[in-house]
Amino acid sequence: MVHNTKKILIPLHGNDVAPRFDLATEVMITVRDKNIAHGEEKIVVLSQASAEKLCHLILTEEIDVVICSGVEEEYYQYLTWKKVQVIDSVIGSWESVLKHFYEGTLRAGDILFDKEG
Repeated sequence: MVHNTKKILIPLHGNDVAPRFDLATEVMITVRDKNIAHGEEKIVVLSQASAEKLCHLILTEEIDVVICSGVEEEYYQYLTWKKVQVIDSVIGSWESVLKHFYEGTLRAGDILFDKEG
């Protein structure tokens, strides 16, 4: 049984959300319920950066939510038309982004870098 479980994809650049959706060469896919401590994550390395291939991966993996930074309107509209929730213009580490997502506080445009000092 699935209990409030979401399958989330985040395009990556290192440990951070990739600056551009169409230039990401690796993505993290995570499946968790509201208890963020329990879930599974996998990193998928793409053969090349391609928005079309990324959209195909999103649909074949049955992703529920895409959390990204810059995404062209064409791909944003396509994914939302396919019933994928897109939270865009997000900047920060994937850990921080997921934490805010599961707390229900993640919004498009959020900048979530930890402040030091």
